[in-house]
Amino acid sequence: MAITVLEKRKFQRNLILVFFGVCLITGIIIWDGFFGKGKISGTVEILELVKPKKVEINFEILRSPLLNDFQGFEEIKPLERSAPVGRSNPFVSY
Repeated sequence: MAITVLEKRKFQRNLILVFFGVCLITGIIIWDGFFGKGKISGTVEILELVKPKKVEINFEILRSPLLNDFQGFEEIKPLERSAPVGRSNPFVSY
């Protein structure tokens, strides 16, 4: 089924109307944001800076006798390989 010229024009006219509608809505939102003082989007809140709390570290906990019972891990040795790993040029095809 072929699309006739009249159907194409009707489709293009609808697209133009949708485009202008989107442009109008975008313009209203931008106008309200710059000149309307946020009447549409709500009130603008000003945040106050909060002074950070002072951090105090209690080092007495590190002297606890419970921590003396902990045992450390044994050292993990790196793997040893006898053959070379990979190819000299990995980007060459097989």
